[in-house]
Amino acid sequence: MSTTTARKRDHTHWLYIAVIIAVLAGILVGRLAPEFGQSLAPLGTLFVNLIKMMIAPVIFCTIVLGIGSVRAAATVGKVGGLAIAYFLAMSTAALGIGLVVGNLIEPGSGLGAAKPGAGAKYAEQAHGAGGTWDFIQNIVPTTLVSSLTAGSVLQALFVALLVGFAVQAMGAAGEPILRAVSLGQKLVFRILSMILWLAPIGAFGAIANVVGRTGWSAVVELATLMIAFYLTCLVFVFGVLGAVLRIVSGVSILKLCRYLAREYLLIVATSSSESALPRLIAKMEHAGVEKTTVGVVVPTGYSFNLDGTAIYLTMASIFIADALGQPLSIGEQIGLLLFMIIASKGAAGVTGAGLATLAGGLQSHRPELLDGVGLIVGIDRFMSEARALTNFSGNAVATLLIGTWTKTVDADRTRRVLDRELPFDEEAMVDDDHGAPEPKPETEPKPVTEPATIAVQ
Repeated sequence: MSTTTARKRDHTHWLYIAVIIAVLAGILVGRLAPEFGQSLAPLGTLFVNLIKMMIAPVIFCTIVLGIGSVRAAATVGKVGGLAIAYFLAMSTAALGIGLVVGNLIEPGSGLGAAKPGAGAKYAEQAHGAGGTWDFIQNIVPTTLVSSLTAGSVLQALFVALLVGFAVQAMGAAGEPILRAVSLGQKLVFRILSMILWLAPIGAFGAIANVVGRTGWSAVVELATLMIAFYLTCLVFVFGVLGAVLRIVSGVSILKLCRYLAREYLLIVATSSSESALPRLIAKMEHAGVEKTTVGVVVPTGYSFNLDGTAIYLTMASIFIADALGQPLSIGEQIGLLLFMIIASKGAAGVTGAGLATLAGGLQSHRPELLDGVGLIVGIDRFMSEARALTNFSGNAVATLLIGTWTKTVDADRTRRVLDRELPFDEEAMVDDDHGAPEPKPETEPKPVTEPATIAVQ
């Protein structure tokens, strides 16, 4: 089974290679045949429309399941409460850092990618929506189902919140509904993954069009954004998370990253931190964190602690606005930040979810900027690597921090494991099984399947 899964995962390398080839081809076409490159703009537009089609289902499923995760985490009392509070604080900090860096470097400001009439139909819709009361009134859909078909992100978000809290109030009776939504989310993400195989076509059309109209400045600005994003993620992981981890738990972030090196390689291969979730559970237990704490913090963190995605959403939004010559005001940036705090919850490390959430944020706040998502398509695949690695690192750090605060971690064992005195037994697990970490002598053995049960919640 693991061999078959490995082959399926390896297929993503072809997509990775195809996107690289498409971007290079788009640059060449846009440079050598500018007029032809500009005529390829519909390819990028079609891909953006496909992503738009998935916005409402992604928002609905992730928010409902995210609230369900809060309910599940809250049942374990102190651990769940601390985890939720920490996740909200840290992801908000990541969003703030993304805004600060974005405003400092002003990515895309020299691109001038705006074209006459770009996003005009969205702008007309925005201006024709009326005043504040009309805006609030339009948040409420005519029916529950229409919220998923009308193309309004705020309506989908509103209904998702209602459904999530209603399921939460139902208690155990709501579990079948959560399982059904979970299956629906798997279907949605499967469709999204199918759409992503068209990313090379969308990237080729969007890059050729932009380079055809702006020349090499497009390449420079895109490279600037990508490099700035990677550097921001590095500063966040080794600066912010590293400092907090050292102060609270006395653990070196460098040693923790070395311990998780194998998982980092798996994430790079799949561009999704979710692929390493089972191994993170096993390794955190092996590192001395109690099973219950790991079982609550890790799965909940995959829905609520998406630091890399938070940085990406804000920097990409600022880039698109600057590139289209319609920069976001500070007030609009704060409003977008608040939306992202809610909408990014539950977009668990799945490739493409970040792009859909970005489109949803722009559509709800500045719909005239939605056309600019096509500019990001060409480099989104590259940025997804840093997003996933940062998300994964944030959840590993969170597990040790929550364990320290709740006194559910064996600090001496953690030190010995990170110093390579107690190596993790790779023979005991494969990538798709949760496996059993080396049993701790001070605790009685527990069933191996417990982490898997918790992780599905």
